[in-house]
Amino acid sequence: MYMVLQSLRTVVEIFSQVIFFYTIAIILIMMILMVFAIKQIRKTHLLDFEEPYNEHLRSEFTKPISILVPGKNEETGIVNTVRSLLAIDYPEFEIIVINDGSTDSTLQTMVDAFDLQPITSYYRKRLASKPVKQVYQSRIYPHLFLMDKESGGKADALNAGMNLAQYPFFCSLDADSIVERTAFIKIMKPIIDSDDDIVASGGSVRIANDCVIERGELKSVALSKNKVVVHQVIEYLRDFLFGRIGFGSRNLLLIVSGAFGVFSKEYCITIGGYRTNTVGEDMDLVVRLHRYIKENKLNKKIAYIPEPVCWTEAPETLDVLRRQRNRWYRGLFESLWHNKRMFFNPRYGKIGLISFPYYLFIELLGPLIEMLGYIIILLGPFLGGVHILYSLALFFCILLLGSMLSMFSILLEEWSFRRYEKLEDFIRLFLSSLLESFWYRPLMTFFRVEGFFQIIFKKKAWGDMKRKGVSQS
Repeated sequence: MYMVLQSLRTVVEIFSQVIFFYTIAIILIMMILMVFAIKQIRKTHLLDFEEPYNEHLRSEFTKPISILVPGKNEETGIVNTVRSLLAIDYPEFEIIVINDGSTDSTLQTMVDAFDLQPITSYYRKRLASKPVKQVYQSRIYPHLFLMDKESGGKADALNAGMNLAQYPFFCSLDADSIVERTAFIKIMKPIIDSDDDIVASGGSVRIANDCVIERGELKSVALSKNKVVVHQVIEYLRDFLFGRIGFGSRNLLLIVSGAFGVFSKEYCITIGGYRTNTVGEDMDLVVRLHRYIKENKLNKKIAYIPEPVCWTEAPETLDVLRRQRNRWYRGLFESLWHNKRMFFNPRYGKIGLISFPYYLFIELLGPLIEMLGYIIILLGPFLGGVHILYSLALFFCILLLGSMLSMFSILLEEWSFRRYEKLEDFIRLFLSSLLESFWYRPLMTFFRVEGFFQIIFKKKAWGDMKRKGVSQS
């Protein structure tokens, strides 16, 4: 018994050391990303004043765009999403809603709201997809189309939408999202200015719960009273303002959110479109774009623009949030696994040598190591092999890291964009960030670890997210 206990103490001490230095490494990485993010935000923030976007609204060089909105059982929010898109400030665009085998009244709701009529559509089927039943066009808005198809999943719906899209760039937009009027001209500006050097561009996604949205237009930003939603707001601010801006500024970005991203249609078709056998189709597409660019030695980039904003509905219960995070974690694993040849491969430059290791060791394995840290914190003092002060130091190091990043992201948001105009909302966000590491972060760690075991046992079910819709009328 003594030998077993002694061996357990040794193992705990070894893992304690590993976790401690792992935490230090994360702190250093986050500090570097923070510096990159601040520099990039300041650069683009000043650019807004020096080079107004209005000139692109009148320029003949502004590229037309196809907006693809895949959805299944989205009757509560799809009409207001489309209304917000019809009101955007952009010279030339088309909206293609893909009804992916809905079993509710999504189709009829759209037909009634926009006077959709069946049309005979001729398009090149360059990407495989489930059969298309019918294509509709609005008699009120000729640039609004609806594709009714058999259920095949979001990736399959986007592939079908690309077949119908007539413009060189397309935007993937979630059906429960609301975009700001200037979002598209802002997200397209770097693509226009780059002379086709940028093949994909991602924008910021913010949480719309309890914001005032009328007929698809954001009237005012408000912070939800729901604590689960508030902590998601903090999490989104931290992830988008630090991670994506920092990586995007160095062309290291592996994720463009499926909720709001613009892509070159030709490049996406060339690599085979969205992969349909993964739950992380958005990340997988970006990774394969990087892979294609490096393998063909092309001087192309994938950008992230913090200013264009898309507002989306977030889960309001822990049960729905749990299923969402399980899915995200499995999607991350599948994207890395399908493209594992890029890992530490000099052929893929910084993507293979920096981005891939980061997403593997920090994003994928991080939750497992963090969970192990929590276990050691609880068991270490009782085993006697780890001094209680050491365990507490490790514990507070982890908590301090999360809270500091969250607090700084809120300050950065206030300094740069000031979306939350009420002082009360800002104070609530800041105070909530102090508590995040004590319950929300460990809970998210547990959800991701649960996703890991779902991978092990090959569980693929996600479950539906019940939506109430983000628009009041």
